[in-house]
Amino acid sequence: MKLTSFGELMLRFKPADRTRIIQATAFETSFGGAEANVAVSLALFGDQSRYLTKLPQNMLGEAALYRLRGYGVETNQILRGGERVGTYYFEKGTSLRGTNVVYDRAHSSFATSTSDEYNWDQLLKGTDYFYVSGITPALSSELQQAVLDAANYCHTHQIKVVYDANFRGKLWSSKDAQQFSKKIMPFVSIVLAHDEDFEASFGIKAFDGDMTNGIAQKAQFKAAMKQLVTRYPNLEMVGSVLRNIYTVEKSQWSAILLKNDHYYESPVYDVDVYEGVGGGDAFAAGLMHGVLNHQDVQAQVDFAIAASVTKLTISGDFNLAYADEIAKLAAQGGSAMNR
Repeated sequence: MKLTSFGELMLRFKPADRTRIIQATAFETSFGGAEANVAVSLALFGDQSRYLTKLPQNMLGEAALYRLRGYGVETNQILRGGERVGTYYFEKGTSLRGTNVVYDRAHSSFATSTSDEYNWDQLLKGTDYFYVSGITPALSSELQQAVLDAANYCHTHQIKVVYDANFRGKLWSSKDAQQFSKKIMPFVSIVLAHDEDFEASFGIKAFDGDMTNGIAQKAQFKAAMKQLVTRYPNLEMVGSVLRNIYTVEKSQWSAILLKNDHYYESPVYDVDVYEGVGGGDAFAAGLMHGVLNHQDVQAQVDFAIAASVTKLTISGDFNLAYADEIAKLAAQGGSAMNR
């Protein structure tokens, strides 16, 4: 089975040695982006993974393609053209100083692409699952239309749509996110929503905003999941990561899945975080690995959260871990806290 993901691949700049952007004299570079992160993870797991985006016809575009291909991602349908690769600056926090991100992606090749450039009949050929996050439609009205066109095509061609709400307040408002959600959700089979995503993207209260106490709000998340399925009975599965974040380095992570009116809970992991980026994307990839390989649902959530916390120990956007490593961690379970 094959999953195709659709989004923007960005060039990431990170100041060295936990320095701040304002004082940095050197930056470490890498590539990343929500949907690309999922594609890379799945390829490393040994799954069939295709990535769709648009990249400029220059050396930066070529470097991005080579990086994806090096990890085994299928890139032959990526569009070329436009002016630039989008970038973002990742300022790693420490102790009580939080991590900060600055986007520089306006006028990028992907952000300026138009819906009529994407021939979904060709781009989704041989695909079983189509994956997109809320970041992609947040970039432009044209990309909103492109995502809706893709979702409609999937609906009529028996391709299942996976939507990670992934709300980003720096990119669009809650009002805009909710308006878009109403359009895409009737086509979605699997939805992921973490932290404030339920309220920001769907107008459903699940989280009170206290990042130190997310796991204790399990009942509220379960109620929100149930409300979402009631609203959209086409949904086959809803997944959420729950977190207690004490400092940049210290946190606890767990997850819940709702499928067939039954909740499946993962262990709780105590995590020493090296770099707090891409954990949600790693969870999504871990979950889809289980789905693509027909694992039972409990195994899916256990593998997904193990993939997520593994990513937190790795620098960069991509979860550069193999399926056997994650399966071993999943078999060991989380902290002393029980399910």
